Amino acid sequence: MKALPFLCCLARPSALLRATVVELAILVGHLLLYPTGIHQEQPRALPGTPAGPGPEDETDGAYGTDVTDDGTGTAADAFPAARTALLPTEGRARPPVLLLHGFIDNRSVFVLLRRSLLRHGWRHVEALNYSPLTCDLRKAAELLGRHVEQVCERTGHSRVDLVGHSLGGLIARYYAQRLGGDLRVRTLVTLGTPHGGTRVAPLMSAHPLVRQMRPHSDVIVELARPAPNCRTHFVCFWSDLDQLMVPVETARIDHRDLITRSVRVSGVGHLALPVNGAVAAGIREALGAEEDAEGSVSATSVA
Repeated sequence: MKALPFLCCLARPSALLRATVVELAILVGHLLLYPTGIHQEQPRALPGTPAGPGPEDETDGAYGTDVTDDGTGTAADAFPAARTALLPTEGRARPPVLLLHGFIDNRSVFVLLRRSLLRHGWRHVEALNYSPLTCDLRKAAELLGRHVEQVCERTGHSRVDLVGHSLGGLIARYYAQRLGGDLRVRTLVTLGTPHGGTRVAPLMSAHPLVRQMRPHSDVIVELARPAPNCRTHFVCFWSDLDQLMVPVETARIDHRDLITRSVRVSGVGHLALPVNGAVAAGIREALGAEEDAEGSVSATSVA
C-alpha cells in the first residue's frame, strides 16, 4: 500500500505525456483543416430559397474574415442582413446551437462536435467565425449579440445555446452577463475558458485580446462584478491537464450570482476539448438536460 503514492506520481507524468502527444496530433490535424473554416458559414435556407449573400453582402463581417476592428465601422455594418426565409420548426424543443472558437482559430475546430450534435438530434447548429483582427473582447461580444439576433429571426426561436472554446467562451460569457444576452442565451457551455484569467505565455501579452485574458485585467474584473438576475445557465468544462489554463481551475466560474456547473475532465489537453468524445457526450447532456432551480451549483467529472 505504501507504494501507491509513488505509483500515482508516476501516473501523472505519464498522463501528461500522453495528453501532450495527443495535443500535437490534434494540432497537426487542425492545421490541415484550418483552411476549410476560414470563410464564414452561410445561413441555412428553406429548399428553393437562395442562401448566399446578396450583391451588397460580399464581406463576411466581424464574425467572418474581412472586417478590421479599427473603430471606423459599426456593429450593424459588420453583419449582412438576413436574407434567408424562416426555417421550419423542426427540433423546436431544442434551441439553435452556436459554436464559437478560441484565439487565432476558426470554426473548423468544431467539425467533430458539430457532427456529434447533428447525429444526436440537434437540427440547427452553426459554427461562427470572428475576425482574427479583432482586438477587443467587448466588441466581439457585441457583434456576437448581433449574430444571435439574426439566428433567432431566421429560426423562429427566442433563445439559443452557445458553446465556446477558450476565448470564445469568454466572449460568449461577456455577451450573456454584461450585455443583456441572458435574454437570448439559455445555456452557455465553455471549454477551457479562462474565466479567472490565465498566466500562460506572458510574452504573448502584446496582443490586446491576450491582455484581456490575464488575471485582474479590466475584462476579468468586470466579469467578477455583481450580475443579479442573469438567466443564462453556465456549464464549464475544465481539464486537469489543460496546458493553457494556469492555474487549471481558472476555467471554472466562481461567481455568486450566476447559475453554474463545473465539469472536471481528466487527461485531456486544451486543444482536445472540442474534439474529445467524452466531452462531446457531456456537452450533449448539458444542452439536453432540464436545468435545476436557479442558483443551484454542482460539480461533476468526465473520465
